[in-house]
Amino acid sequence: MTDEIFMRRCFDLARLGSGSVSPNPMVGAVLVHDGRVIGEGWHQRYGEPHAEVRCLASVSKADQLLISQSTLYVSLEPCCFHGKTPACTDLILREQIPKVVIASLDETPEVAGKGVKILRQSGVEVVSGVCGSQPNLPSDVRNVFVSQKRPFIQLKFAKSIDGYMGKAGRQVWFSNHYSQVLAHKGRGAFDAILIGTNTALTDDPSLTTRHWFGKSPLRIVLDRRRILPGSLKLFDNSAPALVVTERRLPSDKPSGTLQFVELDFDDGLLVNLMDYLFEHQVSSIIVEGGADTISRFLEINIWDEAAIFTTPLRLGKGILAPTPLGKQVMSYQLGSDNLTILSNEHQGR
Repeated sequence: MTDEIFMRRCFDLARLGSGSVSPNPMVGAVLVHDGRVIGEGWHQRYGEPHAEVRCLASVSKADQLLISQSTLYVSLEPCCFHGKTPACTDLILREQIPKVVIASLDETPEVAGKGVKILRQSGVEVVSGVCGSQPNLPSDVRNVFVSQKRPFIQLKFAKSIDGYMGKAGRQVWFSNHYSQVLAHKGRGAFDAILIGTNTALTDDPSLTTRHWFGKSPLRIVLDRRRILPGSLKLFDNSAPALVVTERRLPSDKPSGTLQFVELDFDDGLLVNLMDYLFEHQVSSIIVEGGADTISRFLEINIWDEAAIFTTPLRLGKGILAPTPLGKQVMSYQLGSDNLTILSNEHQGR
């Protein structure tokens, strides 16, 4: 088996931590001796043991003598500082693992290549960049968050086959059941989800993961003049909600599930909002708003990924769908629908 195959197993393991480890990265680890996997693990929950720790703890008693003769595959550079848990580089050196293979460096300032340097200086063979050039890595969210000091941003929308997102003032259902389930599963992997005023009024969405198990994201709505009624599903207390507005009303009382933030709705709105979310440890966000909201992100080029559902429905006229310019990295057929994933190779701050 090749390094790439073992690393892809690391990626699969890493994604098992989706929705549970933020703002930490999703990480998977596999320990291999002579082509046989003798241990594997992943970071399961924020504040709990890292992937490398769980991987080595999973090795059977019969195989523990093989640890010092094995290769450790990790989807992200091992940490080298003591945070909520001890440094993984210390563990690797203590267990005398002779070779470590990683997919990508951790851009966290306290790490950023230092983990690799520590291991190499101690005589460990380190191979980096295995599968690390491919898009949509589990580490992408973390590296955007720590290097650009903003959440990883996914733009998500559905469109008709003739290029329309909907009709003004009217709710239009596009996606089939398969697409809806996948979309709800995707929500659970993100910390937050954002829409604009028009989408809130027209569609009255719940923005929860009701078609999938797991936590629902923080629901964020742009409501410049505070015109949204409290009867909307956004405010039903089933998940936390954040209202972004220019003016608070006397009745706007924060609670356990409802918060408010006042920001100027000028050219700096989105950057200032991303700064606010970064400060509050929101590491990833889905922009599921209408065409106007998504176009704002495109205009200032702060987005990392676009998930576009194309359906066989023809509208003939209506609201034109945005056209993100990015590299296609995935395409799925979901019954009659198609999901295309684009990566923004020139994302901005």
